[in-house]
Amino acid sequence: MAATEPAVPGFRVVRGQPDDVELAALVAALLVAAAPVPVPAPARPAWADPAWRRDAPLVARPGAWRLSGLPR
Repeated sequence: MAATEPAVPGFRVVRGQPDDVELAALVAALLVAAAPVPVPAPARPAWADPAWRRDAPLVARPGAWRLSGLPR
């Protein structure tokens, strides 16, 4: 938009005389209603969740290296 062109309102009040606070509330409500809905992040698969490692500590014993890679 060039500097010489007047701004065209996106909406206009056709009835009543809203004060600045009421008009600001209307604009805020319209902006919230027009906002895109956020897409939720995909859930992390269980095998990639680092929390499973906190279940039980590994114990140094024969064969412990074999158990370290198996799911619990």
